[in-house]
Amino acid sequence: MNQRLISISLLIAAFPILASGSSIAYRPTQPPIDWNHYQDEAVSLLQDYIRIDTANPPGNELAAAEFFHRLFDAADIPNRIYVFAPGRADFYAVLKGDGALRPLILLNHMDVVRADGGGWTVPPFSGEIVNGNLYGRGAVDMKDEGLLQAMVLLIAARQHLHFKRDLVFLATADEEVDDQGSAWLLAHHPELIADAEYLITEGGSNLKYADHETIYGIGVAEKAPLWIRLTARSRGGHGSIPLMDSAPNQLIRALNRVINWEPPVRLIPAVKEYFRNIARLEQEPLASEFRRIQKSIHNPDFVEQLTENERFNYQIRDTISLTMLRAGEQANVIPGKATAQLDARLLPGEAPQQFIDELRSVIGNDRIRIQSVSPFRIPNASSAHTRLYRIIKQVIHQNDPQALVTPVLNSGYTESQMYRQRGIICYGFSPVVVTPEVEATEHAANERVPVDQIRSGVRMMFEIVTRAANQ
Repeated sequence: MNQRLISISLLIAAFPILASGSSIAYRPTQPPIDWNHYQDEAVSLLQDYIRIDTANPPGNELAAAEFFHRLFDAADIPNRIYVFAPGRADFYAVLKGDGALRPLILLNHMDVVRADGGGWTVPPFSGEIVNGNLYGRGAVDMKDEGLLQAMVLLIAARQHLHFKRDLVFLATADEEVDDQGSAWLLAHHPELIADAEYLITEGGSNLKYADHETIYGIGVAEKAPLWIRLTARSRGGHGSIPLMDSAPNQLIRALNRVINWEPPVRLIPAVKEYFRNIARLEQEPLASEFRRIQKSIHNPDFVEQLTENERFNYQIRDTISLTMLRAGEQANVIPGKATAQLDARLLPGEAPQQFIDELRSVIGNDRIRIQSVSPFRIPNASSAHTRLYRIIKQVIHQNDPQALVTPVLNSGYTESQMYRQRGIICYGFSPVVVTPEVEATEHAANERVPVDQIRSGVRMMFEIVTRAANQ
């Protein structure tokens, strides 16, 4: 066998999945990928990345951007740091393709929520490995995925791979608080993401249940937050003489109507598909109801069953939660003002003013002031019927044939909403699989990620991105 055939054989052995379905352009003299080396590197680099304290506030994402700058410079990948405020920065890098296909963006945020250290097994910014788990703030949200995305470009550059798409790596600041990073970049440098076709970021959830197969959720849509303040005013007085129409009494009556309100049911396409997909995990008669969800949703008893389940209820309607109450400062004084704050989450396609008008009708008291107290981003969604979605699903099944793969609607907000408005198809996906117990550590004490998932995640992310880069 000549040297050319030996090289090709080695490459096929190195890519058992890619060889059967990918169109990555390889040169015959390229060496096979040493996955063990890259997996070791990914674990070590994630430890280093977590040790950079980017708790927001204040963020200090500039330190994380400099971390990526050193990595990409060493691999000769063009990159740039965009500082938009003291200590705050976005990071951009691009591995150029031949331009035959539109770019693919790998988006992640560098900031993490704060951690006071209370209840942690190890310090929250130590990056220590304990019992096979890598601990640290950001291990799940989302320094793990950001590092895996970076590894894709680093491996591709070192292996001298060639693609039809540009691969764009974009790490942003301030996602956990005000989204200043993405907002600034889209306002000042829209050319960096211009003409992109696809984007992968957080928003997926891959859960391993003891009694079920693994469920891979690909985020195709998010609900949008609409924060609302209710204010009641009336004359105050001494607590010894009740005032039936006091500000607190008015507010409590209004809130009683609000918390008992069930906005109408509306199924978006992704949610319909989700219920049909998970039917195989449910017992009868629920399984049959899920398979014919479009018809079942008109059954009041079935709707009541969904409403009582927290993981189903948020998907079928706009929701509203009472989160803050404020009135008097003294026990014997009836205050003249009382306020409450509500966290409403609207489905894609919902108009905020229409929701507020419905809320006003539910309250039925014109003396209660209703005002929006947060900027509203119109909720949106991406189709689950695209080439990238199919590639993600194919690679998942090639790695885990029994996995259940389904589009999901996220209850929370992700940056995808900002980029969909630019015409980009956005998906929330991470190759990391965790148990519900580990997922619950996100934003909590002992946030951690299994080391074996970082190791396997390097290869899965690489397979998805490099395959998509040529299709």
